[in-house]
Amino acid sequence: MDKTVESTVVEATPEECYRVASDFARYPEWAGDIKSVEVLESDGQGRGVRVAFRVAAFGRSAAYTLIYEYPGGEGLELKWHQESADLTSKLDGHYVFIRNEDGTTTVTYALEVDLLVPMPGFVKRRAEAKIVHAALKDLKVRTESLSDRGQVEHR
Repeated sequence: MDKTVESTVVEATPEECYRVASDFARYPEWAGDIKSVEVLESDGQGRGVRVAFRVAAFGRSAAYTLIYEYPGGEGLELKWHQESADLTSKLDGHYVFIRNEDGTTTVTYALEVDLLVPMPGFVKRRAEAKIVHAALKDLKVRTESLSDRGQVEHR
């Protein structure tokens, strides 16, 4: 299966980007299509591992629950896979946050989506690209606005 991958450079540290991306409860404040979020389970470090979302999708409201992983290694990474949903059979992806020499961060977002209703591949890829592009733009704006004021925090 194909997945959509896009990167952007954010004027913040990888840690700041990661904290914004993993602060699920605040997504409705800055992520355009996210209407509500409920962290259903957290790990021993207080990070969401099972998270329910309600979003605007395809002209209607949709719901899905994601399972998050926090792998180590080079840079910081945030991975997820779909547990359940009402419109998608797959909504799996990840963010990778890599520190650049100039102090900025390259954020890469990969997403693979399959809908419960069959649709042509080019339409699915276009929808994936729109989701990825909007998510990266929203994450960049949010992180840079908080980073400039030194207010990025994890809750």
